[in-house]
Amino acid sequence: MNAHAAPVRTAEAASPIASPLRQPVFTPPPSPSALAFRGAMRKLAGAVSLVTTGTGESRTGLTATSVSSLSVDPPTLIVCVNRSASARDTLLDARHFAINVLRPHHTPLADRFAGRTGEQGAERFSGTQWTQIETGAPVLADALAVFDCELEEVITRHSHLILLGRVVAARITENADPLLYWSGAYRTLEG
Repeated sequence: MNAHAAPVRTAEAASPIASPLRQPVFTPPPSPSALAFRGAMRKLAGAVSLVTTGTGESRTGLTATSVSSLSVDPPTLIVCVNRSASARDTLLDARHFAINVLRPHHTPLADRFAGRTGEQGAERFSGTQWTQIETGAPVLADALAVFDCELEEVITRHSHLILLGRVVAARITENADPLLYWSGAYRTLEG
């Protein structure tokens, strides 16, 4: 981690809740328009990534499809994380994270980091080879692509945190395909 990094700035939506970054989130049942939105968003195919952070026994992470490029100069990306995510506090405290873009054989890992298998925190990293690049964030050794980021800014909107990550290092695996998520299921480029 860069010892000279600027403090994390937060841009929070107006809310009657004090400190919305750290407060538990109660989500009411979705409205009919929210259900229609959710159904339409399921038709937007996305690459499946793991957002990983922390070190040692404080390592944690989550599965995400809401990752996007923000800027090339400086290289910056955004990832949206639900405020109720178990990795939230570690992401905010560590001030660094890695985006690990998954390949088709990583489907069980995507399920594990999505919480579907019961493992939490550092347990999610077992049985898989991890390394580090610059920030100290855990990096999946055979990921399709990795973006190693310093947390630059956190924006709170509705049920999510929008993390702006300044990319300090990147790595790719040539001649490999992505794991995709579309219409409620994992997919590959072949179908």
